[in-house]
This record gives sequence, structure tokens and C-alpha cells, in this order.
Amino acid sequence: MSAQPEENMEKHHEKSKTKRTWEMPDTYVILFLVLLLAVISTYLVPSGSFEREVVDEVERVVPGTYTTVEGNPTGFMDIFLALQTGMIESAGLIFLVLFAGGAFEVVERSGAIKGGILRAVNKTQGKEFLLIAVVSVLFALGGAVGAVANSVIPFVAIGVIIARALKLDAIVAVAITFGATFAGFNVGFLNPYTVGIAQSIADIPLFSGMLLRVIAFVVIVGATIMYTWFYAKKVLEDPGKSLIGVLNAEQGSKGELTAPFTGRHKVILSFVGISLLFFIFATIQYEWTIDHMAAFFIIIGLVSGVIAGMNYNKLAITFLDGCQKLVYGALIIGVARAILIVMENAAILDTFVHALSIPLEGLSPVFAALGMFVANGAMNFLVPSGSGQAMIAMPILSPLADMIGVTRQVAVQAYQFGDGFTNSIFPTSGPLMASLAVAGVSWIKWAKWMLPLLLIWTVIAIAMLVIAVMIGWGPV
Repeated sequence: MSAQPEENMEKHHEKSKTKRTWEMPDTYVILFLVLLLAVISTYLVPSGSFEREVVDEVERVVPGTYTTVEGNPTGFMDIFLALQTGMIESAGLIFLVLFAGGAFEVVERSGAIKGGILRAVNKTQGKEFLLIAVVSVLFALGGAVGAVANSVIPFVAIGVIIARALKLDAIVAVAITFGATFAGFNVGFLNPYTVGIAQSIADIPLFSGMLLRVIAFVVIVGATIMYTWFYAKKVLEDPGKSLIGVLNAEQGSKGELTAPFTGRHKVILSFVGISLLFFIFATIQYEWTIDHMAAFFIIIGLVSGVIAGMNYNKLAITFLDGCQKLVYGALIIGVARAILIVMENAAILDTFVHALSIPLEGLSPVFAALGMFVANGAMNFLVPSGSGQAMIAMPILSPLADMIGVTRQVAVQAYQFGDGFTNSIFPTSGPLMASLAVAGVSWIKWAKWMLPLLLIWTVIAIAMLVIAVMIGWGPV
């Protein structure tokens, strides 16, 4: 009699094994589904095109010139040829991402970034506000220049050490590392992965419009620091007000906050900073492009490795390790480009632009720009990749901006805000979920803490976009 229940249990166990739990599709899966939708659209959506004209050496759409043309539906083999062509046409952008990853990996492996952060921590110990502010600014700058974005994940552990030393909670740990990084990433005034790619597609000078972006960076990061500090101060005064409970200070040791910060580290960070400033100068003075920047990152990586004392084998392997870490994000650019190739070959891209412009025609340029911002934020739920979203959004937003009287610089920033803000709260963001896992914070608790800050960021973004439209923010 006892064998029957055991058999039933075994059968139940086997059935439970066969049950598959639903999981969020990978970004590549989502993009391939979008590609298939684009292919289907080539059979259903009428083909059409706008006339173009060259204004200030930039090809722009002429409003009111949309006409239907003969279509060219996509065949089966054309789907995979589009993927191949997308990779080829996006090669410059793909290698920019890879080489930037290689360069920053060399700098990180040298210990200069960790050493610099922990030196700043030690210099500000005993001054809680100053410590939170300094660490947040360092990570925000890292996000703004693209040095720290997805790579912030291991640094969250440092945030936990700092929060434990201050007798704060793990939410603060995530806020001063991941949160601050993406506060800087929101504007990305010198970020090659987002603003650099978006401006390249929009055909406006690389890293132009920097002054207004730097101002926005200061305001957004300042608001983030103050929001984090108000919460931290509340927890310091009453640990019971923590959303998740304070960290046990006795579990840590003073040695956790120490790391060497040598003369070589100072030279490396100085060299990288000067190099990035020189690149800004070169884009203005010599009209350097994405290709120049990709090549320049090779130089930054090589020289940083030499300064760090790496031998040639270690330097080569480290640089390639950095490239390898960003292969996932880099190839997304080519897949996203394939979607546009399908629409361009079938002459339906202008049809979509025309369809989107119709409901926006009755709106003022200000509300149209805000609509771009909201649309990009929603898109980021499905495509949580800054470079991938730029490849999908900007070829549509650029001509759309011409149609509705918004400058392409405004369109770039609307995309950037839409992409950047939601990275900090959407559970489809890999870096967010990984950072929360490192700190041991549930997404629900983080979302509860983050939502008011997200609303503050949104108000700032709206104000900036309104000002940008009103002043006719252009390439300068």
C-alpha cells in the first residue's frame, strides 16, 4: 500500500520538472520578433517616400512631400541578408563600442578607478554628506562619459561596504553607485554608446550641444545626491525608517575600504581625462567622427596599459577581454540596423514617419518633443539597450523632427532621456537587476524608493526639453 503514494509523488515530481516557467525574452529575441513584424509590414503597409533637401550639409526631409511608390516586399532570404548587411553597415559603431570597452577594461584592471574611488572615500570619512556626494559624482561622471555603465555592477559591492561603514542600508549602496551612474548616463554628454551613436545617425556634429547637456547633468546629479542624502539622513537619525533595514557594521572591516592609489593610477586617470577633453577639441577643430573616436580608444587603452606596467601579452588579453564583455551590446546595433534595412528596402520607413507625423502636426513643437521623450521611455521596456534603441529610434526621430519643427539635437536628447531614465526602474534592465542582486535589495523596495526620484528627473527633463525647443537648440 505504501508504494502507491511514492509512485504518485514521483510522477508529480516528473510533471513539475517538465513545467516551464515563463521568463522575459532576451533583447535579441525581442529584436528578432520586431524584425519579423517589419517583414510582415512590407506586405501590408503601402510604400512611400519624402523628398529630401540638403540644409547646412545635412540631408533633411521636406514636409508635405510624401508620395506613394512601388513596394518591394521582403523575401525569406532577405531577412537574414538584412542581418548580415546590418552588421556591415553598423561596423563603425560596433567597433566603437568594442574598442571603448577594451580601453575602459584596461583602465579598470589597472586598479586606477577602484583606487581613486576608495581614496575619495577615505578622504571624506566622518562626513556623511560629503562622502555620499563625492562617490555619487565620481560614478555619475563615469556614466556620463561611458566609462562606467553596465560595468557598475561589481562596484555596487563597494557601495555596500560604504553603506555598512556609515550604518546605512543597501538601498543607499545601490543609489550612490548604480543610481548615480545612470543619473550621469541620463545626459551622457560624452557617452559614445548613446549620444555619440545618436548624433552620428542624426547627422549632427559629434558631441555638439554639450553646454546645455552639462548643465542638465549638474542639475540631475545634484537632485539625485540631495534625494539620496535626505533618505540617508532620515535613516541615520532613525534606523527604523529604512525601507529594508540597515546593514550590520560589525560584519565589515576597515580594510575593506583600503586599496592602493599609486602615482601610476593618478597618471592613468589624468591621461584618460585629458584624452577625452582632447577628443572634444578634435571634434570641433578637426571634425573628428565616430571612426576617429573608435581609433582613439585603442590609443587610450594601449597607453593606459603601458603606464600601468602591463606587459604586451597582458595588455592585449585585457583589451580583448573588455571587447568581449561588450560583444552582446555591440552586436545589438547590427540587429537593430537590420530592422531599418528591411523597412528602407521596402520603402515603408517614410510611411511610418508620415503616419507618426500626422497626430503630431496639430501639436506645438514643445509637446511633440515631449511625445518623443515618452515614446522612447516606453520603447526602453522592450529594448533596454542604449545603442540598440538609438539605432531603431533615431532614423525615425530625425526625419520626424524635421517634419514637426523640432531640431535634431532636441530629438537626440528626447531619446537619451527616454532611454536613460527608465533604465533605473524597468525590471528588463539587466544592469539594474544585477546591481540589486549584488546588494541584496528586492526590485519592489528599490522601485518604491526610486519612483519619486524618477518623477523629479522627469520634471527636470521636461524643463530642459521645453527650453531646448524654445531656443532652437542646434548643433553648436
